Amino acid sequence: MSMAFYPSLKDRVVIVTGGGSGIGAGLTEGFARQGARVAFLDIAEDAGRAIERELSGLDPAPVFHRCDLTDLDALRATIERIRREVGPVDVLVNNAANDDRHAIGDVTPDYWDNRMAVNLRHQFFATQGVIEDMRERGRGSVINLGSISWHLAIPNLSLYETAKAAIEGMTRALARELGPDGIRVNCIIPGNVKTPRQEKWYTPEGEAEIVAAQCVKVRIEPKDILAMALFLASDDARACTGHGYFVDAGWR
Repeated sequence: MSMAFYPSLKDRVVIVTGGGSGIGAGLTEGFARQGARVAFLDIAEDAGRAIERELSGLDPAPVFHRCDLTDLDALRATIERIRREVGPVDVLVNNAANDDRHAIGDVTPDYWDNRMAVNLRHQFFATQGVIEDMRERGRGSVINLGSISWHLAIPNLSLYETAKAAIEGMTRALARELGPDGIRVNCIIPGNVKTPRQEKWYTPEGEAEIVAAQCVKVRIEPKDILAMALFLASDDARACTGHGYFVDAGWR
């Protein structure tokens, strides 16, 4: 699968959260191959450094920053470092999340707060940290990653689904407030994407059931999410904001 090339992304400063594995690693590589200056954040240092080494031959090569996104002071400091070292931020891809399974009866207030911090809160505050750069130039793109899970009401994901549903609402609210400044805010809603993490949850039989429920009988891969993200980040999508874009092969 060859990717479209977007000239407007060349030399743009792009931040990808959770960019060290899975969908995030695909986003990191894909934006870098467009000629963007990519900074990617992840709490998993070994995985992040491995991606950084693997892509070191690209020009410019993406740069890894270890960051615990639940630590908002660390998140702010990391964004400030990127702004100083790389330049004003043009594109923010809020990708990081964790879909650990949980039973309703096992949820404690502390676990609730942790899941909201891991899956929702950092998207808002990362956006808050980059909008002044975007306002000054009168343009910018924020891309939030949602999930099809709450649309399908998949069991044992109540907190994850709550956070992901909230992301779609937050996307619309931020798009309305930031639109007059030329800042676009959109949400990508992936279906079940074939990554090592998802293979942990689904057997081959389970994956076959998902494909059978899709309109298009393909296994979704990170590059499919990347294709949508590249478009939404580019100037070609200048009139696209405030909406969710499903990349789910028609899973119903």
